Amino acid sequence: MASSPTTDGLTESVAKRKGSPCQQDDDCQDDKRIRSGADLPEDIFWYIHSLMPLRDAARAACVSHSFLRSWRCYPYLMFSEELLRLQESAFSDDERTRNLISKVNHILQNHSGIGVKKLELVFLDSTDVDLSYIDSWLHKAVTRGIEELTLILPINSNAEYSFPCSLLSDGNGNSIQYLHLSRCAIRPTADLGCLRTLLHLYSVRITGFELEYLLSNSPALEWLIMMDCKEIVQLKIPSLLKRLHTLFVSRCQMLKVVESYAPNIATFHFRGHVHAVRMLGLLQVKDLEMSCSDHSSILCYALTNLLSIVPNVEKLRISSQTQIVSTQTVPGKYLRLKHLHISLNRSPNFDYLSLVSFLDASPSLETFILHIWDIYIPLGHMGHPWTLGDSEQLRQMPGHRHDSLKKFEVVGSCYAKSLVELTCHILQTTSSLDRIKLDTCGYVGLCASGSGRCYPHYTEQIMEACNSVLAIRTYLQ
Repeated sequence: MASSPTTDGLTESVAKRKGSPCQQDDDCQDDKRIRSGADLPEDIFWYIHSLMPLRDAARAACVSHSFLRSWRCYPYLMFSEELLRLQESAFSDDERTRNLISKVNHILQNHSGIGVKKLELVFLDSTDVDLSYIDSWLHKAVTRGIEELTLILPINSNAEYSFPCSLLSDGNGNSIQYLHLSRCAIRPTADLGCLRTLLHLYSVRITGFELEYLLSNSPALEWLIMMDCKEIVQLKIPSLLKRLHTLFVSRCQMLKVVESYAPNIATFHFRGHVHAVRMLGLLQVKDLEMSCSDHSSILCYALTNLLSIVPNVEKLRISSQTQIVSTQTVPGKYLRLKHLHISLNRSPNFDYLSLVSFLDASPSLETFILHIWDIYIPLGHMGHPWTLGDSEQLRQMPGHRHDSLKKFEVVGSCYAKSLVELTCHILQTTSSLDRIKLDTCGYVGLCASGSGRCYPHYTEQIMEACNSVLAIRTYLQ
């Protein structure tokens, strides 16, 4: 008889429990006690088993024949070092990998391969995983009816493994609602099934032409996430993807063109070299997030080029390492923009008052959040030098009104004259403001864990925060 599952070092075979008739009677009595009362039908019993986490389901199968039969069709197979408790420092990397392979092998060898709804193979920190094991596990568990498939190979695998697309042929792929592949290659074939709902590719070797072919066979797709896919030069999304509403593209270094014909993309998140990528067919986007991974300024780009690409955007979040805002006239207005979130690295020379250009270009703006990320800058170099009390030195910008703005927040306030000027400007030109929040600390922990002491360079930032509070009381309160 097949052996029971292995978890946390627990291995118990049904054969070992075979012995005297009394022992067999005890097993039967265990089952009777488990099923006493309602005398549940087998399908209900199996459903209850499927609701247990993997480890609990495996333990239950070790003590009950009924659960053991159910275990052979257990639907949610999720394997990782964390789940199988293989992260202890007592193991070397090679030992953890061998233990992980052994446990996965043991469980899948005793599984019928029938009824699997979700399969996760996460080997992020493993070393030297024999790719033949991956093949055998996938062929065992990826069958008709599977809904979620995640394959995350080790960091050092260099995407050498080629995902077997034949697994998704003959209708096996038609039920997949979530496909997440990481650090492998995928070369779609003619018999590939129809993917549904979400496709997530991270550090996957696939060309733009191959991806277009894959998408053309997946008209029900709703989410597309592409991260660190270095072979894609042109991302072309076919018009038949009418259900596709969310597109994420991040760090695809060779990418030159994003060309969408899908009519209903409402959310688009992009991280990369914005100035090097042509973006077409995104007029309907309402939620846009853009992060610039080089040293070009996305702030200028957002005030000039971006308006013609996403004129109907309602929520805009932009993040930049370089802080430059053009003083040239903005060529139009974001008429529907209601939520603006700008994230910047702290810079001693940036003029925060220049962000008024975004307020002028957004007549319907209701929420403006400015997040200033903490990087270490010595005290006295945080902004334009100035002296509290010299109110006549604060610049003003008369003639501007922002009467739709209801909420203004600054996270990570710094002791910079231009930031105080921006805040004063908003207070003076906005009659609709309901809430203003100035967070002088931000999200960064200032103290070493458990020591009660501040990190040395954060001591200066605490002093700067005190100056920021004094500036708030002097000019704003």
